[in-house]
Amino acid sequence: MSARASNQPYKYSDDSQMPYYSNSVASGENGGFYVMQNNLDNHYSSSDDGSQRINSSNPLVFEAQYCTLESSSANGIYPAQSSTSSHSISPISGSPLSQHDSHSDHTYNSPPTASCLTEATDLHVKLKELENAILGPELDITSDSPESFLQTGALLRPDNWRQLLGIDTGDLKQVIVACGKAVAENDVFATELLISELGQLVSVSGDPMQRLGAYMLEGIVARLSSSGSMLYKSLKCKEPTSSELMSYMHLLYEICPFFKFGYMSANGAIAEAIKGENYVHIIDFQIAQGSQWITLIQALAARPGGPPCIRITGIDDSNSAYARGGGLDIVGMRLHNVAQACGLPFEFNAVPAASHEVELEHLKIRPGEVIAVNFAYQLHHVPDESVSMENHRDRIIRMIKSVNPRVVTLVEQESNTNTAPFFQRYMETLDYYTAMFESIDVALPRDDRRRISTEQHCVARDIVNLIACEGAERVERHELYGKWKARFTMAGFRPYPLSSVVNNTIKTLLQSYNSHYRLEERDGVLYLGWKNRVLVVSSAWC
Repeated sequence: MSARASNQPYKYSDDSQMPYYSNSVASGENGGFYVMQNNLDNHYSSSDDGSQRINSSNPLVFEAQYCTLESSSANGIYPAQSSTSSHSISPISGSPLSQHDSHSDHTYNSPPTASCLTEATDLHVKLKELENAILGPELDITSDSPESFLQTGALLRPDNWRQLLGIDTGDLKQVIVACGKAVAENDVFATELLISELGQLVSVSGDPMQRLGAYMLEGIVARLSSSGSMLYKSLKCKEPTSSELMSYMHLLYEICPFFKFGYMSANGAIAEAIKGENYVHIIDFQIAQGSQWITLIQALAARPGGPPCIRITGIDDSNSAYARGGGLDIVGMRLHNVAQACGLPFEFNAVPAASHEVELEHLKIRPGEVIAVNFAYQLHHVPDESVSMENHRDRIIRMIKSVNPRVVTLVEQESNTNTAPFFQRYMETLDYYTAMFESIDVALPRDDRRRISTEQHCVARDIVNLIACEGAERVERHELYGKWKARFTMAGFRPYPLSSVVNNTIKTLLQSYNSHYRLEERDGVLYLGWKNRVLVVSSAWC
């Protein structure tokens, strides 16, 4: 459930302040900030992929913000308001966002680049370079055109824009929606007004809409400054310590049932499919820490008549290596120790590669073994035909069909963000993550620093990637269950209904969580939601 920015980590001082950049700006009362105005004229243009960019003869000057746990200030930086010049501006190289690098077990991983990881060796130097790129010297601009940008947006004034845009004072959701619409329509003046307004309303320690708004604002600023891809990669360079990151992932796993729901339903389908088999090969397309398989190994070890021989192929790129403190050999050894303690014969086949890089020979299929394949929160990261002519998403599904698996489990977020145009994707992000942030809100206090860090490192980067990035750089590409069903059906699969035992197990699990969680079974497929919003769908195929 990925984000991007400078290399300065979130730190908390004794007075609970969280500076996002070392450069301070004029502060208002209660820890607020002011958005400074500069005589720069910004012209947004749309590229072929639908992304917006800023053009100017000079770099935009961004004013850094200062956020405290007590204030409602945003955790971002905002473009200065334009004046009447009409100069051409070159793209900004800076990355105007807060520090939300993140990884998570199975669910939210995206491949970093080797150059990115190398650049992270000196975080202090990198932060200084980023500050210089963002907060570089302001250059004087003289207006040489009789046509003013402000004249273009003359109907919108600081005293009437809320009325003209139909926004009630203080209505954060209306401001978030209007800002996305203004960006989609290349309405520069309205975008700047709304960005400034959002900056006064959002907070990483506020209510669910304030917290979500903070990260959506970061995505907007990154998109407009053309820094989305650089931001996404630079976040990969700045990591919390591996133990910290692991603790954030574990906390998210404990407070949200989404992941337990996915893993338990997948394990139930696999256990059902391999009943009575003696040689089982499980292929996990993002094994991460391998935690999903511990309970299944223990259950199979206690099977009447003796345990089967289990071989697990664990596929994973370098994202999870940092959190677990090493390569896939750590996962293999961990699972081997569990199996050995249970008396279950076990083998581990490590495939250190991204899912879209996997070929048939990596799987090392053996005659006579029963194959089960697990796609838990992973296939939406695999690029499809809208990104590449190679269409790895369908290629992987067809490749798995070719090995004649007994069962394939699919767990995915129920969201339509793959090929949707910007504003539709923006609204889908708002709707989906509103439900998710609400569900987190009932689990931990709003000023809980663990919750703040968990959201920043395990959730925020996905939000920013959805809003800021396009093309191959946008790795968060979710599809609705209906689309996944079409893909699997075209590859020759048919549904493998989840058993009532699995359904009842999940219902028991949800009893320990908030009553707003909803579980529904339709045609052998399980839907987990928050209130009226479906968030995760679990299905099986054969």
